[in-house]
Amino acid sequence: MSRALALAAAPTPSPSSSDPELLPDDKTSPNAWLEWFLGLPLRILIIVAVGSITLVLLRRAIRGVTDHVADGTPWFQRGVMRPLGDSDVARTLLRAADPLATARRAQRARTLGSVLRSTATVVVGTIMVLLILAELGVNIAPFIASAGIVGVALGFGAQSLVKDFLTGLFMLLEDQYGVGDVVDVGPATGTVEAVTLRVTKIRDSDGTLWYVPNGTMLRVGNKTQGWATAVVEIDVDYFADLDEVRTLLREAAARVEADPALGAHLQGTPSITGIERLSADAITLRLKVRTSPAMQWDVARALRTATRDVLERAGVPLAGQRDLLKAHRDELAGIEPSAQAAEPDEGQDDPDHATGPQDEETQDAPPPRDPHDTPVHDAVDQRDARRAAPPGDSA
Repeated sequence: MSRALALAAAPTPSPSSSDPELLPDDKTSPNAWLEWFLGLPLRILIIVAVGSITLVLLRRAIRGVTDHVADGTPWFQRGVMRPLGDSDVARTLLRAADPLATARRAQRARTLGSVLRSTATVVVGTIMVLLILAELGVNIAPFIASAGIVGVALGFGAQSLVKDFLTGLFMLLEDQYGVGDVVDVGPATGTVEAVTLRVTKIRDSDGTLWYVPNGTMLRVGNKTQGWATAVVEIDVDYFADLDEVRTLLREAAARVEADPALGAHLQGTPSITGIERLSADAITLRLKVRTSPAMQWDVARALRTATRDVLERAGVPLAGQRDLLKAHRDELAGIEPSAQAAEPDEGQDDPDHATGPQDEETQDAPPPRDPHDTPVHDAVDQRDARRAAPPGDSA
Protein backbone atom coordinates (compact mmCIF):
# COMPACT_ATOMS: atom_id res chain seq x y z
CA MET A 1 0.00 0.00 0.00
CA SER A 2 2.84 2.33 0.86
CA ARG A 3 4.54 1.54 -2.46
CA ALA A 4 1.37 2.43 -4.35
CA LEU A 5 1.05 5.73 -2.46
CA ALA A 6 4.69 6.51 -3.18
CA LEU A 7 4.20 5.85 -6.89
CA ALA A 8 1.10 8.04 -6.93
CA ALA A 9 2.92 10.89 -5.19
CA ALA A 10 5.93 10.64 -7.50
CA PRO A 11 6.07 13.05 -10.45
CA THR A 12 5.09 11.86 -13.93
CA PRO A 13 8.15 10.31 -15.59
CA SER A 14 9.52 11.93 -18.70
CA PRO A 15 9.70 9.97 -21.96
CA SER A 16 13.42 9.44 -21.37
CA SER A 17 12.96 7.95 -17.90
CA SER A 18 12.52 4.20 -17.58
CA ASP A 19 8.98 2.90 -17.05
CA PRO A 20 8.85 0.26 -14.33
CA GLU A 21 6.63 -1.84 -16.60
CA LEU A 22 9.14 -1.81 -19.47
CA LEU A 23 11.89 -3.58 -17.52
CA PRO A 24 11.80 -5.88 -14.47
CA ASP A 25 12.64 -4.43 -11.07
CA ASP A 26 15.27 -7.05 -10.35
CA LYS A 27 17.35 -7.36 -13.48
CA THR A 28 19.35 -10.23 -12.00
CA SER A 29 16.43 -12.50 -11.18
CA PRO A 30 15.22 -14.98 -13.85
CA ASN A 31 11.78 -15.03 -12.24
CA ALA A 32 11.56 -11.26 -12.56
CA TRP A 33 12.46 -11.48 -16.25
CA LEU A 34 9.89 -14.25 -16.76
CA GLU A 35 7.21 -12.24 -15.00
CA TRP A 36 8.13 -9.20 -17.06
CA PHE A 37 8.03 -11.20 -20.30
CA LEU A 38 4.58 -12.55 -19.49
CA GLY A 39 3.33 -8.97 -19.20
CA LEU A 40 3.94 -6.24 -21.75
CA PRO A 41 6.24 -8.12 -24.21
CA LEU A 42 3.84 -11.05 -24.43
CA ARG A 43 0.91 -8.75 -25.14
CA ILE A 44 2.90 -7.00 -27.89
CA LEU A 45 3.89 -10.35 -29.39
CA ILE A 46 0.29 -11.51 -29.32
CA ILE A 47 -0.80 -8.31 -31.12
CA VAL A 48 1.93 -8.75 -33.77
CA ALA A 49 1.19 -12.46 -34.20
CA VAL A 50 -2.58 -12.05 -34.46
CA GLY A 51 -2.20 -9.08 -36.82
CA SER A 52 0.28 -10.93 -39.04
CA ILE A 53 -1.87 -14.06 -39.21
CA THR A 54 -4.94 -11.98 -39.99
CA LEU A 55 -3.08 -10.12 -42.73
CA VAL A 56 -1.75 -13.34 -44.26
CA LEU A 57 -5.21 -14.93 -44.25
CA LEU A 58 -6.80 -11.83 -45.80
CA ARG A 59 -4.19 -11.57 -48.54
CA ARG A 60 -4.48 -15.27 -49.28
CA ALA A 61 -8.24 -15.10 -49.50
CA ILE A 62 -8.10 -12.06 -51.77
CA ARG A 63 -5.47 -13.65 -53.99
CA GLY A 64 -7.40 -16.92 -54.22
CA VAL A 65 -10.65 -15.22 -55.19
CA THR A 66 -9.05 -12.89 -57.72
CA ASP A 67 -6.99 -15.71 -59.25
CA HIS A 68 -10.11 -17.83 -59.71
CA VAL A 69 -11.87 -14.89 -61.32
CA ALA A 70 -8.86 -14.04 -63.49
CA ASP A 71 -8.35 -17.64 -64.64
CA GLY A 72 -12.05 -18.05 -65.33
CA THR A 73 -12.23 -21.26 -63.29
CA PRO A 74 -15.93 -22.09 -62.81
CA TRP A 75 -17.25 -22.79 -59.34
CA PHE A 76 -17.90 -26.42 -60.26
CA GLN A 77 -14.16 -26.98 -60.77
CA ARG A 78 -13.20 -26.05 -57.22
CA GLY A 79 -12.94 -28.25 -54.14
CA VAL A 80 -15.33 -31.17 -53.94
CA MET A 81 -17.03 -30.03 -57.15
CA ARG A 82 -13.88 -30.59 -59.23
CA PRO A 83 -15.07 -33.93 -60.75
CA LEU A 84 -18.11 -32.12 -62.15
CA GLY A 85 -15.79 -29.75 -64.03
CA ASP A 86 -14.49 -32.64 -66.14
CA SER A 87 -17.93 -33.39 -67.59
CA ASP A 88 -19.01 -32.76 -71.17
CA VAL A 89 -21.23 -29.88 -70.07
CA ALA A 90 -18.30 -28.12 -68.43
CA ARG A 91 -16.11 -28.52 -71.49
CA THR A 92 -18.90 -27.14 -73.69
CA LEU A 93 -19.27 -24.09 -71.45
CA LEU A 94 -15.54 -23.45 -71.48
CA ARG A 95 -15.40 -23.68 -75.28
CA ALA A 96 -18.21 -21.16 -75.56
CA ALA A 97 -16.31 -18.62 -73.46
CA ASP A 98 -15.15 -15.48 -75.24
CA PRO A 99 -11.33 -15.20 -75.17
CA LEU A 100 -11.46 -11.40 -75.24
CA ALA A 101 -13.92 -11.29 -72.34
CA THR A 102 -11.71 -13.72 -70.40
CA ALA A 103 -8.65 -11.51 -70.87
CA ARG A 104 -10.58 -8.41 -69.81
CA ARG A 105 -11.93 -10.17 -66.73
CA ALA A 106 -8.45 -11.37 -65.77
CA GLN A 107 -6.96 -7.88 -66.08
CA ARG A 108 -9.77 -6.33 -64.05
CA ALA A 109 -9.64 -9.02 -61.34
CA ARG A 110 -5.87 -8.73 -60.89
CA THR A 111 -6.02 -4.95 -60.62
CA LEU A 112 -8.77 -5.07 -58.02
CA GLY A 113 -6.91 -7.82 -56.16
CA SER A 114 -3.81 -5.64 -55.95
CA VAL A 115 -5.87 -2.75 -54.58
CA LEU A 116 -7.60 -4.95 -51.99
CA ARG A 117 -4.33 -6.49 -50.81
CA SER A 118 -2.71 -3.07 -50.41
CA THR A 119 -5.76 -1.79 -48.54
CA ALA A 120 -5.74 -4.78 -46.19
CA THR A 121 -2.04 -4.29 -45.47
CA VAL A 122 -2.50 -0.61 -44.62
CA VAL A 123 -5.57 -1.17 -42.41
CA VAL A 124 -4.19 -4.15 -40.45
CA GLY A 125 -0.76 -2.54 -40.09
CA THR A 126 -2.26 0.71 -38.76
CA ILE A 127 -4.38 -1.16 -36.21
CA MET A 128 -1.34 -3.14 -35.04
CA VAL A 129 0.75 -0.01 -34.56
CA LEU A 130 -2.01 1.77 -32.61
CA LEU A 131 -2.55 -1.23 -30.31
CA ILE A 132 1.18 -1.53 -29.62
CA LEU A 133 1.41 2.18 -28.80
CA ALA A 134 -1.54 1.81 -26.45
CA GLU A 135 0.19 -1.09 -24.66
CA LEU A 136 3.31 1.03 -24.28
CA GLY A 137 1.27 3.63 -22.44
CA VAL A 138 1.17 6.16 -25.26
CA ASN A 139 -1.98 8.19 -25.59
CA ILE A 140 -3.22 7.39 -29.11
CA ALA A 141 -6.02 9.96 -29.09
CA PRO A 142 -3.74 12.70 -30.52
CA PHE A 143 -2.63 10.29 -33.25
CA ILE A 144 -6.21 9.56 -34.21
CA ALA A 145 -7.05 13.27 -34.24
CA SER A 146 -3.91 14.02 -36.25
CA ALA A 147 -4.78 11.30 -38.72
CA GLY A 148 -8.19 12.88 -39.20
CA ILE A 149 -6.66 16.30 -39.77
CA VAL A 150 -4.07 14.88 -42.16
CA GLY A 151 -6.82 13.04 -44.02
CA VAL A 152 -8.83 16.23 -44.44
CA ALA A 153 -5.72 18.11 -45.62
CA LEU A 154 -4.87 15.41 -48.11
CA GLY A 155 -8.45 15.39 -49.30
CA PHE A 156 -8.24 19.09 -50.14
CA GLY A 157 -4.67 19.08 -51.43
CA ALA A 158 -4.91 15.93 -53.55
CA GLN A 159 -8.39 16.25 -55.00
CA SER A 160 -7.25 15.39 -58.51
CA LEU A 161 -5.39 12.32 -57.26
CA VAL A 162 -8.40 11.12 -55.29
CA LYS A 163 -10.61 11.79 -58.32
CA ASP A 164 -8.28 9.72 -60.52
CA PHE A 165 -8.35 6.79 -58.08
CA LEU A 166 -12.12 6.84 -57.65
CA THR A 167 -12.69 7.12 -61.41
CA GLY A 168 -10.27 4.26 -62.05
CA LEU A 169 -11.99 2.10 -59.46
CA PHE A 170 -15.45 2.64 -60.95
CA MET A 171 -14.04 2.18 -64.46
CA LEU A 172 -12.69 -1.24 -63.51
CA LEU A 173 -15.85 -2.26 -61.69
CA GLU A 174 -18.06 -1.23 -64.61
CA ASP A 175 -15.71 -2.77 -67.21
CA GLN A 176 -15.75 0.32 -69.41
CA TYR A 177 -12.61 -0.77 -71.28
CA GLY A 178 -9.59 -3.00 -70.85
CA VAL A 179 -6.20 -3.87 -72.29
CA GLY A 180 -6.40 -4.36 -76.06
CA ASP A 181 -9.48 -2.18 -76.61
CA VAL A 182 -9.43 0.68 -79.12
CA VAL A 183 -10.86 3.71 -77.32
CA ASP A 184 -11.45 7.38 -77.94
CA VAL A 185 -11.02 9.38 -74.73
CA GLY A 186 -10.85 12.83 -76.28
CA PRO A 187 -7.17 13.74 -75.73
CA ALA A 188 -6.03 10.50 -77.37
CA THR A 189 -7.37 7.70 -79.54
CA GLY A 190 -5.66 4.34 -79.78
CA THR A 191 -5.15 0.92 -78.24
CA VAL A 192 -5.17 0.53 -74.45
CA GLU A 193 -1.88 -0.97 -73.27
CA ALA A 194 -2.25 -0.70 -69.48
CA VAL A 195 -4.96 0.28 -67.00
CA THR A 196 -4.24 1.37 -63.43
CA LEU A 197 -6.27 3.15 -60.81
CA ARG A 198 -4.63 6.50 -61.61
CA VAL A 199 -3.75 6.55 -65.33
CA THR A 200 -4.58 4.72 -68.55
CA LYS A 201 -1.83 4.13 -71.13
CA ILE A 202 -3.01 4.46 -74.75
CA ARG A 203 -0.87 3.84 -77.86
CA ASP A 204 -2.10 5.80 -80.88
CA SER A 205 -1.63 4.97 -84.58
CA ASP A 206 1.59 7.03 -84.74
CA GLY A 207 3.19 4.96 -81.97
CA THR A 208 2.91 7.67 -79.30
CA LEU A 209 2.16 6.36 -75.80
CA TRP A 210 -0.33 8.61 -74.02
CA TYR A 211 -0.68 8.68 -70.23
CA VAL A 212 -4.24 9.87 -69.58
CA PRO A 213 -5.30 10.43 -65.93
CA ASN A 214 -8.56 8.65 -65.26
CA GLY A 215 -10.14 11.71 -63.66
CA THR A 216 -9.71 13.82 -66.82
CA MET A 217 -11.72 11.50 -69.08
CA LEU A 218 -15.17 13.07 -69.36
CA ARG A 219 -16.31 10.50 -71.90
CA VAL A 220 -14.92 7.25 -73.30
CA GLY A 221 -15.79 5.72 -76.65
CA ASN A 222 -14.95 2.00 -76.84
CA LYS A 223 -14.71 0.87 -80.46
CA THR A 224 -14.03 -2.82 -79.71
CA GLN A 225 -16.57 -3.82 -77.08
CA GLY A 226 -19.44 -6.18 -77.81
CA TRP A 227 -19.66 -5.81 -81.58
CA ALA A 228 -18.77 -3.33 -84.33
CA THR A 229 -19.97 -2.23 -87.77
CA ALA A 230 -17.96 -2.08 -90.98
CA VAL A 231 -19.19 0.79 -93.16
CA VAL A 232 -18.10 1.34 -96.77
CA GLU A 233 -19.39 4.25 -98.86
CA ILE A 234 -19.16 4.00 -102.67
CA ASP A 235 -19.47 7.04 -104.97
CA VAL A 236 -20.56 5.82 -108.41
CA ASP A 237 -21.17 7.77 -111.60
CA TYR A 238 -24.37 9.82 -111.69
CA PHE A 239 -25.77 7.90 -114.70
CA ALA A 240 -24.88 4.43 -113.38
CA ASP A 241 -27.64 1.83 -113.12
CA LEU A 242 -28.43 1.66 -109.38
CA ASP A 243 -29.97 -1.80 -109.58
CA GLU A 244 -26.83 -3.10 -111.25
CA VAL A 245 -24.65 -1.37 -108.67
CA ARG A 246 -26.60 -2.92 -105.78
CA THR A 247 -26.27 -6.35 -107.38
CA LEU A 248 -22.52 -5.87 -107.71
CA LEU A 249 -22.22 -4.72 -104.09
CA ARG A 250 -24.07 -7.83 -102.93
CA GLU A 251 -21.64 -9.89 -104.97
CA ALA A 252 -18.69 -8.15 -103.26
CA ALA A 253 -20.22 -8.75 -99.83
CA ALA A 254 -20.81 -12.43 -100.67
CA ARG A 255 -17.16 -12.74 -101.64
CA VAL A 256 -16.09 -11.41 -98.24
CA GLU A 257 -18.56 -13.72 -96.48
CA ALA A 258 -17.01 -16.69 -98.28
CA ASP A 259 -13.53 -15.75 -97.10
CA PRO A 260 -12.37 -18.39 -94.58
CA ALA A 261 -10.57 -15.86 -92.39
CA LEU A 262 -12.93 -12.88 -92.40
CA GLY A 263 -16.24 -14.67 -92.97
CA ALA A 264 -16.27 -16.02 -89.43
CA HIS A 265 -16.19 -12.47 -88.04
CA LEU A 266 -19.32 -11.30 -89.88
CA GLN A 267 -22.48 -11.19 -87.76
CA GLY A 268 -25.57 -11.04 -89.90
CA THR A 269 -26.20 -10.22 -93.55
CA PRO A 270 -24.62 -7.15 -95.18
CA SER A 271 -27.12 -4.41 -95.99
CA ILE A 272 -27.07 -1.79 -98.75
CA THR A 273 -28.82 1.43 -97.93
CA GLY A 274 -30.40 3.80 -100.40
CA ILE A 275 -28.87 6.94 -101.83
CA GLU A 276 -26.95 8.60 -99.00
CA ARG A 277 -25.72 11.60 -100.98
CA LEU A 278 -26.60 13.03 -104.39
CA SER A 279 -24.33 15.50 -106.16
CA ALA A 280 -23.82 16.79 -109.70
CA ASP A 281 -21.50 13.94 -110.69
CA ALA A 282 -21.90 11.20 -108.05
CA ILE A 283 -24.36 8.99 -106.23
CA THR A 284 -23.27 7.63 -102.85
CA LEU A 285 -24.37 4.19 -101.66
CA ARG A 286 -23.51 2.67 -98.29
CA LEU A 287 -22.62 -0.95 -97.55
CA LYS A 288 -22.87 -1.99 -93.88
CA VAL A 289 -22.25 -5.24 -92.04
CA ARG A 290 -22.02 -6.13 -88.35
CA THR A 291 -18.71 -7.68 -87.28
CA SER A 292 -16.87 -9.02 -84.27
CA PRO A 293 -15.10 -6.49 -82.02
CA ALA A 294 -11.94 -4.94 -83.51
CA MET A 295 -12.57 -6.60 -86.90
CA GLN A 296 -14.52 -3.80 -88.57
CA TRP A 297 -11.41 -2.29 -90.15
CA ASP A 298 -10.21 -5.54 -91.74
CA VAL A 299 -13.69 -6.33 -93.02
CA ALA A 300 -14.10 -2.80 -94.44
CA ARG A 301 -10.79 -3.05 -96.29
CA ALA A 302 -11.80 -6.41 -97.77
CA LEU A 303 -15.17 -4.98 -98.85
CA ARG A 304 -13.48 -2.06 -100.61
CA THR A 305 -11.14 -4.40 -102.44
CA ALA A 306 -13.97 -6.69 -103.57
CA THR A 307 -16.14 -3.71 -104.56
CA ARG A 308 -13.40 -2.21 -106.72
CA ASP A 309 -12.88 -5.56 -108.46
CA VAL A 310 -16.55 -6.22 -109.28
CA LEU A 311 -17.21 -2.64 -110.43
CA GLU A 312 -14.16 -2.67 -112.69
CA ARG A 313 -15.09 -6.00 -114.26
CA ALA A 314 -18.66 -4.81 -114.85
CA GLY A 315 -17.51 -1.54 -116.36
CA VAL A 316 -19.28 0.63 -113.78
CA PRO A 317 -17.21 3.79 -113.25
CA LEU A 318 -16.81 5.57 -109.97
CA ALA A 319 -17.67 9.24 -109.73
CA GLY A 320 -15.63 11.27 -112.23
CA GLN A 321 -13.80 8.22 -113.60
CA ARG A 322 -15.84 7.47 -116.75
CA ASP A 323 -13.19 8.60 -119.25
CA LEU A 324 -10.36 7.03 -117.28
CA LEU A 325 -12.20 3.72 -117.06
CA LYS A 326 -12.81 3.75 -120.84
CA ALA A 327 -9.13 4.50 -121.51
CA HIS A 328 -8.12 1.73 -119.12
CA ARG A 329 -10.40 -0.81 -120.80
CA ASP A 330 -9.12 0.25 -124.26
CA GLU A 331 -5.57 -0.21 -123.05
CA LEU A 332 -6.35 -3.68 -121.75
CA ALA A 333 -7.98 -4.51 -125.11
CA GLY A 334 -4.86 -3.35 -127.00
CA ILE A 335 -6.48 -0.31 -128.61
CA GLU A 336 -4.25 2.74 -128.89
CA PRO A 337 -6.02 5.82 -127.52
CA SER A 338 -4.86 8.05 -130.41
CA ALA A 339 -5.20 5.51 -133.24
CA GLN A 340 -8.36 6.98 -134.68
CA ALA A 341 -7.05 10.52 -134.41
CA ALA A 342 -3.85 9.54 -136.26
CA GLU A 343 -5.71 8.08 -139.31
CA PRO A 344 -5.12 10.30 -142.43
CA ASP A 345 -7.98 11.82 -144.37
CA GLU A 346 -8.83 10.77 -147.92
CA GLY A 347 -6.39 12.16 -150.47
CA GLN A 348 -3.82 13.12 -147.84
CA ASP A 349 -1.45 10.34 -148.92
CA ASP A 350 -1.68 11.44 -152.58
CA PRO A 351 1.69 12.97 -153.50
CA ASP A 352 0.03 15.03 -156.29
CA HIS A 353 -2.36 16.61 -153.82
CA ALA A 354 -1.79 20.37 -154.03
CA THR A 355 -2.68 22.90 -151.45
CA GLY A 356 -5.20 25.33 -152.82
CA PRO A 357 -5.89 28.88 -151.78
CA GLN A 358 -8.62 27.71 -149.45
CA ASP A 359 -6.17 25.38 -147.67
CA GLU A 360 -3.67 28.21 -147.33
CA GLU A 361 -6.34 30.41 -145.78
CA THR A 362 -7.20 27.56 -143.41
CA GLN A 363 -3.56 27.24 -142.38
CA ASP A 364 -3.25 30.99 -141.82
CA ALA A 365 -6.48 31.15 -139.82
CA PRO A 366 -6.06 31.36 -136.03
CA PRO A 367 -6.81 28.23 -134.00
CA PRO A 368 -10.37 27.79 -132.79
CA ARG A 369 -11.15 29.42 -129.48
CA ASP A 370 -11.42 27.13 -126.46
CA PRO A 371 -15.00 27.38 -125.15
CA HIS A 372 -13.66 27.20 -121.60
CA ASP A 373 -11.56 30.37 -122.04
CA THR A 374 -12.61 33.52 -120.27
CA PRO A 375 -12.01 37.16 -121.28
CA VAL A 376 -8.92 37.04 -119.13
CA HIS A 377 -7.51 34.25 -121.30
CA ASP A 378 -8.28 36.33 -124.45
CA ALA A 379 -6.48 39.36 -123.06
CA VAL A 380 -3.45 37.25 -122.16
CA ASP A 381 -3.37 35.69 -125.66
CA GLN A 382 -3.53 39.12 -127.33
CA ARG A 383 -0.71 40.38 -125.13
CA ASP A 384 1.46 37.37 -126.02
CA ALA A 385 0.69 37.85 -129.76
CA ARG A 386 1.75 41.51 -129.66
CA ARG A 387 5.01 40.59 -127.94
CA ALA A 388 5.75 37.85 -130.48
CA ALA A 389 5.00 40.03 -133.57
CA PRO A 390 7.93 41.80 -135.37
CA PRO A 391 8.36 45.53 -134.61
CA GLY A 392 7.26 46.63 -138.11
CA ASP A 393 4.02 44.62 -137.99
CA SER A 394 2.49 46.33 -134.96
CA ALA A 395 -0.40 47.81 -136.91
